Amino acid sequence: MNDIHPLDSTRKIAQDALERASSTMKDLRSGVSDRASAASRYMGDYAVASKTYVADHPLKSALVAAAIGAAVAGLIIALRHRRERNERYF
Repeated sequence: MNDIHPLDSTRKIAQDALERASSTMKDLRSGVSDRASAASRYMGDYAVASKTYVADHPLKSALVAAAIGAAVAGLIIALRHRRERNERYF
């Protein structure tokens, strides 16, 4: 005969599942923390490289920034115009 009560068996299964989930969450947190640290280092490297480039090429950097700003503004204006035109017909 089986002396284990169904409730005890269910509790044991639930406890095992919680322990596995807890272990998995710890592993995920560790992985996320490692990736965040790596991303932070990369961003720091890019920031230094960008700062150096801007210091070495100020006019070129200003022209690139102006071109990007104009492109973004043009895109926003085009999307607004398209949306306004579509709203008139519906």
